[in-house]
Amino acid sequence: MIIQRVVLSSRPGKNGVPVAENFRLEQSAIADTIQAGQVRVRTLYLSVDPYMRCRMNEDTGSDYLLPWQLSEVADGGGIGVVEESKHQNLAKGDFVTSFNWPWQTAAILDGSLLQKLDPQLVSGRLSYFLGAAGITGLTALLGVKEKGHVAVGAGQTMVVSGAAGACGSLAGQIGRLEGCSRVVGIAGTDEKCSILVREMGFDAAINYKKGDVAEQLRELCPGGVDVYFDNVGGDISDTVIRQMNQNSHIILCGQISQYNKDVPYPPPLPPDIEKIRKERNITRERFLVLNYMDKQEASVLQLCQWIQEGKLKVRETVVEGLANIGAAFQSMMNGGNIGKQIVSISK
Repeated sequence: MIIQRVVLSSRPGKNGVPVAENFRLEQSAIADTIQAGQVRVRTLYLSVDPYMRCRMNEDTGSDYLLPWQLSEVADGGGIGVVEESKHQNLAKGDFVTSFNWPWQTAAILDGSLLQKLDPQLVSGRLSYFLGAAGITGLTALLGVKEKGHVAVGAGQTMVVSGAAGACGSLAGQIGRLEGCSRVVGIAGTDEKCSILVREMGFDAAINYKKGDVAEQLRELCPGGVDVYFDNVGGDISDTVIRQMNQNSHIILCGQISQYNKDVPYPPPLPPDIEKIRKERNITRERFLVLNYMDKQEASVLQLCQWIQEGKLKVRETVVEGLANIGAAFQSMMNGGNIGKQIVSISK
């Protein structure tokens, strides 16, 4: 069977900026028959995420992420439909997902490594299982619950950087649902800031490309910052940390501003910022959602309930066609999307 697939064509280098041309679309073939325990699936949706930048390097800098190999198919979160099955728990027509789905139009996969999906949980919006009802939503929810120390009635203020992105846009809403009294987002355009406030219930949003961010934070967070959901690192995070309160908490989710730099993860803070962190007893612990998979099922059900009740607003940026996945990755890394970046694969 002839398929299309996307392979890693070149590496941008540890300090380079990834471009669409780092990926290559090519034809390949999969077997016409499947073995016991296998399923043949047709790909419906693929997820494009910032962490994948690390996988473009020969050394990912992480003990849980394997690098993509040159001229080999890339992979990540994906959803597909079973077209043929020799696995006892999966049947033709079932929708399934995997965190290591190959970037190709169809594939033969080990059925035991796939998770069956119930479309009714997301009112038929299957792509949500890659975002708000998937690993992205779990990262936002468990990050807030496990590292944010949010308490109902405590009058806490949360700041979210990268707030218009897949995780940040959910984290701010979840912070509110969990009990924060004020939520302020930081994003890169006026349009994104408007969406955060108008659609997603943020109290305010700062365009970090306009004006003095520190001054705007002081104005919008007069009582200081109690919880900081950090998606970006760098100068933005240094500015937020300067305004954090005693015994406050940083949820260290991502450091997208540092992903094109050869630095350890999590990147060390500048000496003056680290001094502030220690003096104010601000927690800044690495957060890895994969360490909390025992809470996955209950957390996904909570996310789906909020989505169905309209309490959690979902935004997706959908790109059509496997051929455009490299461009979608480049756009995401340049901050060009709102919400989750999804590639829809047509037949």
